[in-house]
Amino acid sequence: MARSQSVEDYLKTIYKLEGETDKGVSTSRLAEKLGVANASVTNMLKRLSDMGLVQYESYYGTRLTESGKKIALEIIRHHRLLELYLKEMMGYSWDEVHEEAEKLEHHISEQFEDKIAELLNNPTVDPHGDPIPTKDGQMPKVRSRKLTTVDSQSPQIIKRVKNQSPELLRYLEDQGLIPGVKVEVIKKEPFDGPIHLKIENKTATIGFNIADDIYVVEPA
Repeated sequence: MARSQSVEDYLKTIYKLEGETDKGVSTSRLAEKLGVANASVTNMLKRLSDMGLVQYESYYGTRLTESGKKIALEIIRHHRLLELYLKEMMGYSWDEVHEEAEKLEHHISEQFEDKIAELLNNPTVDPHGDPIPTKDGQMPKVRSRKLTTVDSQSPQIIKRVKNQSPELLRYLEDQGLIPGVKVEVIKKEPFDGPIHLKIENKTATIGFNIADDIYVVEPA
């Protein structure tokens, strides 16, 4: 079945929003994320429902069917493999790869996807630490926790950065806060105040909201 880029974008976005709620994805939340009117979202959801890609009920939200989930994970796999390819093979910085991958993810063939995966030695995460779905449509489980939940004096390794706005990524790189780096919480200010960190051999202070998008694991 031929699929439009719009259909794939909707499915990918619904998949990501499903991870934020135990309920169906609301029309208003989907409209906000995609930057379109609620009426446009409603029309598309009805179309996707007719295609068997979502379960849509007014006032109860939307969920992907198994067919819809499979397509969403395929596009996410394309995107994250492309991000890593752009960074590792073409010299893009980690704050540049998202926009380029957005343009390319809908247009590569499965053969091209396989070639990228082979060239990169079948990677499991992208440059931001996000898991890459498997070829058979499974999303790997990632064991990590928010930096804001870590106790002081507990060494951690940065695993993932969730917020991928280019400005934030450039700031984090300047601070040395990138996946694979060892970090330790020195002190947390009360009431969601700044967090003081030791990053390898230096110290830095970042806002709570920034730390809340950084995911870490204990050193092996």
